Amino acid sequence: MDKHLQKPKILKVDTVASSRLFTIESVDLTFSNGVNRVYERMRSSGREAVLIVPVIGDDLLLIHEYAVGTESYELGFPKGLIDPGESVLEAANRELMEEVGFGAKHFDVLAKLSMAPSYFSSKMNIVIAKGLYPQSLEGDEPEPLPQTRWPISRMMELLQQPDFTEARNVSALFLAREFLQRELL
Repeated sequence: MDKHLQKPKILKVDTVASSRLFTIESVDLTFSNGVNRVYERMRSSGREAVLIVPVIGDDLLLIHEYAVGTESYELGFPKGLIDPGESVLEAANRELMEEVGFGAKHFDVLAKLSMAPSYFSSKMNIVIAKGLYPQSLEGDEPEPLPQTRWPISRMMELLQQPDFTEARNVSALFLAREFLQRELL
């Protein structure tokens, strides 16, 4: 960070709206140059999330899941919130079992990403899962999540798929490609 940058002073924080998932806050700030601004943000629940890139043989395992924000089905990787008391890897294994019916013998954490940090403070842990074995858990999905196996040799072609557009999935794809290429060296 630039040593000349100074964080703005928070003058006031008000709750604007709340739902069972989000709290929206209005934040009054004064910047070091004297400029005042009001920003809005979604306050985090404090829970991080995990997105899993499952590798099964020579394929990536993806799911089709309804995204209410875009009112469409998106092709992407399994993901979910980390439950209280759960580690990133425990959550990754649980989400795999719930969403795709597999557990994994081996995980590698690829990155921890921020999601829209101007508005949202939550973090997404990107994990690659290998050594998959059949194992299911009951999840909270309202419908079955159809699966697609996609050849690793063509993984970057996912970027041309009209339903593979969500930024977290795109980021995970690039991180997984770098990890898998290093693994082959």
